[in-house]
Amino acid sequence: MTHRFPLKEIARQSGLSPATIDRAINGRVHVSPQTKARVTAAIAELEGQEAQLSARGRRLFFDFVIEAPDRFSREIKRAAEDVLPRIGIAVCRLRFVMHEIMNEADVLQVLARIAKRGSHGVCLKTRDIPAVRAAVDELAASGIPVITLVTDLTATRRIAYVGLDNQSAGRTAAYLISKTVGDVTGTVLTSRSNDQFLGEEEREVAFKLTLKELCPKLRIVDVSSEGAVLHNKSSILHGAVDHLRAVYSMGGGNHTILNALAQNGLKPDIFIAHDLDKDNRALLKAGRLNFVLHHDLGVDLENVFHAFLYHHKLTQDPLMTAISNVQVVTPQNVPAEKVRL
Repeated sequence: MTHRFPLKEIARQSGLSPATIDRAINGRVHVSPQTKARVTAAIAELEGQEAQLSARGRRLFFDFVIEAPDRFSREIKRAAEDVLPRIGIAVCRLRFVMHEIMNEADVLQVLARIAKRGSHGVCLKTRDIPAVRAAVDELAASGIPVITLVTDLTATRRIAYVGLDNQSAGRTAAYLISKTVGDVTGTVLTSRSNDQFLGEEEREVAFKLTLKELCPKLRIVDVSSEGAVLHNKSSILHGAVDHLRAVYSMGGGNHTILNALAQNGLKPDIFIAHDLDKDNRALLKAGRLNFVLHHDLGVDLENVFHAFLYHHKLTQDPLMTAISNVQVVTPQNVPAEKVRL
């Protein structure tokens, strides 16, 4: 494994010990494939960020801990890396821990490792549960600022929430359904990726309240299940749906949802999803999604770094607006993908 970085620098980037880095790089025994992958990723991140080393200023390390589908995690990582060249007042290095599913123990272990090695800021997208909230407060008490991204953590000492106005998004979904199908009888299916993501809960509550007001005849049926949407829900899909008017997918897994509906001979009049990632772009262009509720992750990540820099007194301007307004994307107005040069 070739590299040109000191072992201590790779260790700091990866969160592993210098001894472990030495064993992995020199091909010694008792090094797991996962550890080798972390070392390789750390070296790649250092190489990608090396261009900034000529910049003057303080060197800062920021950690991103993201529980999300790979498609969305990749969008976050890309947006964060695209913002870096525009930060001229400091040399910023990013460390990522991204998994589709992270249980409580996984998150706590990662946050404990960050607390031990130190960090200039942690950007966190994870479940809103007591143990994680306590860990965030411990990071804050040790002087490490935490920002929540897309989904918030209640009653914590995090310095900011950055992301979509989730309640507005839920109300927008209800409004679109009301204007598309009208005040008729029928069923609306809702789906969340996880009951413990506060952002999705806020979307759902606002959606149900607004839809009840606008379309009181519609019946809402939830078909969520952690990690695998619509599995073991055939009894709901087969026979229990009198007339499928709409689907509101708050968390993803839209290929799976659409395939499950097709297998049960169901086609909604309208399908609303979240986030303009690669998968949803394809589904929009194919006409399988009608609306995507989107917000600009690039702006979100600019706000994340702005809040961190202000915390460290590297900028005098506080973050004024951290909440993103919802954008309604249809097959007719899909914005062009940003191409990396």
